Amino acid sequence: MHAGKKYTFFEFIVWTRRDIYRLTILAIIPTVLYHFCKFTFLSISWVPVALLGTAVSFIISFKNNASYSRLWEARQIYGGIINASRAFGVMVRDYLASQDKRTAVQIIFYRHFAWLTALRFQLREPRAWENSNDPRNIEYARLYHVSEKTDNLENILSKYLSADELKYVLTKKNKATQLMALQSSHINKLFVEGYISDLQLQSLQSSITSFYDSQGKAERIKNFPYPRHFSSIATIMLNLFVFLVPYGLLNEFNKLGNGTLIEGYSIWLNVPFAILLTWVFNSLDIVGESSTNPFEGSANDVPITNISRTIEIDMRDMLDESDLPPALTPENSILM
Repeated sequence: MHAGKKYTFFEFIVWTRRDIYRLTILAIIPTVLYHFCKFTFLSISWVPVALLGTAVSFIISFKNNASYSRLWEARQIYGGIINASRAFGVMVRDYLASQDKRTAVQIIFYRHFAWLTALRFQLREPRAWENSNDPRNIEYARLYHVSEKTDNLENILSKYLSADELKYVLTKKNKATQLMALQSSHINKLFVEGYISDLQLQSLQSSITSFYDSQGKAERIKNFPYPRHFSSIATIMLNLFVFLVPYGLLNEFNKLGNGTLIEGYSIWLNVPFAILLTWVFNSLDIVGESSTNPFEGSANDVPITNISRTIEIDMRDMLDESDLPPALTPENSILM
């Protein structure tokens, strides 16, 4: 997540410079052929190009709205995890007040931290449809650090789990699911042993259900991409529009100089204006595409690492621990 005031225009230019090179070539070729080789047949009416541009603007708007909805839903899911975690922590601490806080309560708290860790690692696993391998994003990713791509999951989980639980969890495919199952088993054991009442058991199990619900929603967004047919047709139509724009503007700019001092030279205005027009449409499309996968580890991700750390700090504070982990800070205005 970009935690600064805004992306600068210079950042956008650098981020899209490869597209600008391509758009420049597409604008120069028909202009040169029209002006020097007199290939006037290359000029086409602007009307069909404009109609195509209208269709492209609609489908890109639809794509961007859908991308924003996926991003905002992902943020809401993690917002729910924050609230549910705090409530869960308070209930566990207060229901087990007669217990030594360094035993049962701490075990449950730390297992919850392990669940948050396993979940964020799972959500940051790459998928074929994601954009983390796009040259633009690879280059920009040098400005910040994605801990899930470099840190060792086993080493982190070992700080929160017993040796037996760690060994068990590492054998499972969906580690987050099994960690929450261990929480449920532990809570039920405490009920059987008489440490919590029936109503307290129901409250804690409702929290477990809430965590599973949030995990399932996050996994749905992670594992179900923005529909490929919508994405594909948007790209095809955009590329067709980008290709045709310079041809549709040729005659317009050629007529612009008739009877003026720039007669014969106005045609060259086709290059900058074609680049500007196509760059706007192209940039709108890639901005939407860069937001459609909110857990891929890009600069526009939901900051799940930071949120998990915030939850850990809050819950460890409930245990009156003094050695709290530091809050994460933005790196070059990017917070992960």
